[in-house]
Amino acid sequence: MQNLMQNKSLKRLRSITTLIVITVFGLSGCGLLPEKSDDTKNWSAAKLYEEAKGDLASGSYESAIKNLEKLETRFPFGTYAQQAQMDIPYVYYKQGDQAQALAAIERFIKLHPKHENLDYIYYLRGLVNFNDQINFFQALAHQDMTERDPKAAREAFDAFKALVVTFPQSKYTPDALLRMKYLVNTMAQYDLHVAKYYYRRGAYLSSANRAQSAIREYPDAPAIEEALFVLYNSYDKMGLSELRDDAQRVFTTNFPKSKFTHASQEEKSWWQFWL
Repeated sequence: MQNLMQNKSLKRLRSITTLIVITVFGLSGCGLLPEKSDDTKNWSAAKLYEEAKGDLASGSYESAIKNLEKLETRFPFGTYAQQAQMDIPYVYYKQGDQAQALAAIERFIKLHPKHENLDYIYYLRGLVNFNDQINFFQALAHQDMTERDPKAAREAFDAFKALVVTFPQSKYTPDALLRMKYLVNTMAQYDLHVAKYYYRRGAYLSSANRAQSAIREYPDAPAIEEALFVLYNSYDKMGLSELRDDAQRVFTTNFPKSKFTHASQEEKSWWQFWL
């Protein structure tokens, strides 16, 4: 009898304990329990912004993002909120978070299509993509370039082009033009590399087509000299003498002192210059 009463008491105690646990979690979910104190709760917009700037300067990007988001949430109207919206993509950019940076940029453009600093946002969009394509080409130093698609380079070029077309007088436009020139060169170099890849494997038609693509898309890029030489040799390997002679004429007219011609005269394998 005594054991039975003890068992009942234990069951009742367990039930009460379970009820307490459920109640605590329920109250926590409803927000009835006190939350962790927020030292920034009574900060002004100016204070939050200054703190975010300090975080950014010291490289504390997570903290900078949090303070900027608090600023925007608590003070949604006025210049500080707009400044926060403009700084958030930059902080993500510094943090190396391309997706979040681009999302914040598009959000700003949508919210403020006539903002006086919109040219900066366009420029930042180009920088975000530009950094991504820099990482892409650095990675290719340890990887066959034919295994990757230079999508980031094209997106960076298009972003800078949007700035140049929309804001031709912007102070960021000269730098954007220089970066576009670099991007053209790298994209042409990519197509050239693919053409050489095909040539070394005996896929001469594919090699000729890719060389033609580089010549057509990037006619002013330095890589065009080599692309024409690849085209000439690809046609030669396929026995297309008329097309080969046309390519040779264009090549010798535009690059009469080409190092590739000189290499051929010395009876070296012309593709050895690419390895």
